[in-house]
Amino acid sequence: MATENAAKRAAGEKAVEYVTDDMVVGLGTGSTVYYFLVKLGERCRAGLKILGVPTSLATERIAREQGIPLADSWAAVDVVVDGADEIDPHLDLIKGMGGALLREKIVAQAAGRMVVIGDEGKLVKRLGTQTPLPVEVLPFGWEATALRLRQLGLAPVLRRQGSEPVLTDNGNYLLECHAGVIDQPRDLAAALEEIAGVVGHGLFLGLATTAVIGSESGVRIIQRPPSLNRGTNP
Repeated sequence: MATENAAKRAAGEKAVEYVTDDMVVGLGTGSTVYYFLVKLGERCRAGLKILGVPTSLATERIAREQGIPLADSWAAVDVVVDGADEIDPHLDLIKGMGGALLREKIVAQAAGRMVVIGDEGKLVKRLGTQTPLPVEVLPFGWEATALRLRQLGLAPVLRRQGSEPVLTDNGNYLLECHAGVIDQPRDLAAALEEIAGVVGHGLFLGLATTAVIGSESGVRIIQRPPSLNRGTNP
């Protein structure tokens, strides 16, 4: 655990180098992003002038604690720094096991650049290798939505705390969809977006431009091949 935390810290602190004065910065969510926020707060207290856009209530709280100024309103973001649950060789991602996937994707789509950070354990050859796919759904008729997901070959499990469903920051339910390796992530994303009860899913395709990966030996930077265009999946 100490080694893993050191790798996350290294990645999070390195990512601050992608932030410069006068930027609007998307502030991701998760354990690796925490180290980014702490380092970014240090830079802000030292005079860095930015405005942050938090992707979750938890991130908003940490940002305020660290003295990071937050935007009152925004329409575009210069760069977003966020974590991921899985990162494939093309920098396609599964995100959202922390429950912030909808806000994370809104900010990622608004960003000119997305920097994803993590440790080497997040790198996979194919999406779905080691984590379920989170899908945010409306509470209304969620069982019917889950049935539609099963018809796509997924095995959705409602996230609960005790006997009660866990609510996202948006007041929705989170289904953890066990799929195994996802052979055609773009086809699956398109199918998910056809289901009325689905308000967001954790396939982040064509959005990340750079990955900052921490390890025992240091930090590795992976760039998305320029021939691969940014996606537009909601």
